[in-house]
Amino acid sequence: MSYKEKKVITIGIVSELTGLSERQIRYYEERRLIFPERTNGGTRKFSFMDVEKLVSIANQMEDGMQTSEIRKLEKKKLSTQDAEVRNRMIQGQLNAAFPTKKR
Repeated sequence: MSYKEKKVITIGIVSELTGLSERQIRYYEERRLIFPERTNGGTRKFSFMDVEKLVSIANQMEDGMQTSEIRKLEKKKLSTQDAEVRNRMIQGQLNAAFPTKKR
C-alpha cells in the first residue's frame, strides 16, 4: 500500500487541505462518494487519494453536476479500469502459455 492510500488524515485537516467544510465532506460521505475509515472512537480517517477525490468532487459540483451523476461516472470509471486490468491479465496468461520465438 502506498502512502497515498493510507487512511491517516482527520476531517479537520482534510477540510483545511481542500477548502471544503466538514459538513460538505460528511455530505459527500452520506452520498457514497467518499469512504473514510473509522477509528474505534468513530473518528473519520482519510487518505491523500481521498483528498484528491474530494477536490475532484467539489469541482464537478461547481460545474453543476449532481452527486448521483458523479457516483455513476465513478462507477463507470472503475468498471473500465477493471476491464483493462482483466485484459492485461489475460494477455499475460496468453503470452506465458504461447511464448513467441525470438529470432
